[in-house]
Amino acid sequence: MKTFINTIKYDYLQRTRSYAFLITLCFSLAFAYTLIPAPDANYATLQIGGYTGNYTSTWIAYVSAIMTSTFLSLIGLYLVIGSIKTDKDTKVGQIIAATSISNFKYLLSKVCSNFLVLFTIAFLIFGMSIALFFKYNQGYSFDLLVFIKAYTFITLPALFIVSVVAVLIEIILGKHTALQNVGVFIIFMLLLGTAKLHQNKNIDIITGKVITLQMEQQVNDQSNSDEKKQLNIGFTNIFKNKNKFDFKPEPFTNSFFLSRFLWILLGLGMLAGIAPFFHRFNVKAQSRKKSKTVAINEEITFSNKEINTVNLAKTATNYSIIPLIKTELLLLIRNGKKGMWILNAIGMILLLVVPKGIAHQMILPILWFLQVARISTLSTKEQTNNVHYFTYSSYKPISRLLVSKFIAGNIVMLGLALPLLLKFMVSTNFDAMASVVLGSLFIVLLAITLGILSKSKKLFEVLFFFLTYANINKIPFLDYFGAAEHTAFYNLKILIFALVLGMISILVSKWKIARN
Repeated sequence: MKTFINTIKYDYLQRTRSYAFLITLCFSLAFAYTLIPAPDANYATLQIGGYTGNYTSTWIAYVSAIMTSTFLSLIGLYLVIGSIKTDKDTKVGQIIAATSISNFKYLLSKVCSNFLVLFTIAFLIFGMSIALFFKYNQGYSFDLLVFIKAYTFITLPALFIVSVVAVLIEIILGKHTALQNVGVFIIFMLLLGTAKLHQNKNIDIITGKVITLQMEQQVNDQSNSDEKKQLNIGFTNIFKNKNKFDFKPEPFTNSFFLSRFLWILLGLGMLAGIAPFFHRFNVKAQSRKKSKTVAINEEITFSNKEINTVNLAKTATNYSIIPLIKTELLLLIRNGKKGMWILNAIGMILLLVVPKGIAHQMILPILWFLQVARISTLSTKEQTNNVHYFTYSSYKPISRLLVSKFIAGNIVMLGLALPLLLKFMVSTNFDAMASVVLGSLFIVLLAITLGILSKSKKLFEVLFFFLTYANINKIPFLDYFGAAEHTAFYNLKILIFALVLGMISILVSKWKIARN
């Protein structure tokens, strides 16, 4: 039991003490602030028809809990996935494998540490929601118990299931990072689709359907209209004629509590089922590979004695940026499984054959998101492979290395978007062409900047997933590639954002080089 608890403790501390987690907390605070819009805001996070709730403790507690459950489930998998790989890379896993802890207990400890990481973020949002209640107070009394109840029974079970799924995906697709990203997206959409389609409100584990159905019912009863009001969850424009209602939730039923227990039991059952197949950091294959490498090195060392260095070609200094761009481009193309390029080819064909609107709004963001495993490593691979000091000491690391990463990343992204760009060119829609190019510049610079700031690819993966999901659901103010209708100055705004990201990446890189 002591080994089990210590594994949870140190894994949690290792992850929460990183720069990436600190930046994630900052973004979580900013996100939490937007969950409850100001009374005069022009957007809503949860509305039924033209109705939103009065800012009572009940409304703020349940809206923030539902939004936290939905969006933290969306990005939570990216935040916590990879803990087993970290143990393997740092050789901690081999030490743990030598202890008496069983496979199930080790995997359960990973689930628990995943849950604690997500719980920390949820607790931060919980505190912000209470602060927003007092900020927007409209004369209603404060009820702390309502906030605790909402987060305990709506948010926390969802976070536990996310923690379990993260471990399962990592065991099943441990070596395939790109497939992990695709798997996360598919699983989330399946869970979300199940919540929308299934009639049993207790089956839902993400969107708090047991509460949202009550909201719809109360609004329809109050409106006295034949047309049923539909729930809109997410960041949407507020209806012009905004109406208010007092939300009064019904007590949770025994069947609801039973469903939460069964979900948790199902997660533990899946964990127990996969535990026998866990590799437990078996390093036999690696040992054989290492022994073979040593033998080869010894043979080379022996043969070097017979080499005449006089006849060797003389090295020539080349300060051109072209070889660096070529190297970065090859690294991007060869990153991941070759099978992913089949999906990329299918995506490019779809960009060519489907209507321009659908291709721009739906196909392009998904196709670009499939490259998340490639471009997320643009500025982190040196840190991961412990060659960052070598790159810092190279000739002009900013104007050569950083720029080569930027150019190579855009070649890949714009190359994938080429069929759509050609269609826009044929139709002389140069504004749309410019928006796609600016979208590529923005997302590549975002990957580079967040990688430099956090020293990890996690933060970019989370934000890229969130941006992709938001664009598929047509949220206008998160559109970074111009698929939605915008004003004439929208492309200029994206360009300014991209320039700001570029300046940040340059300044932080210069600071790191001077420091090291």
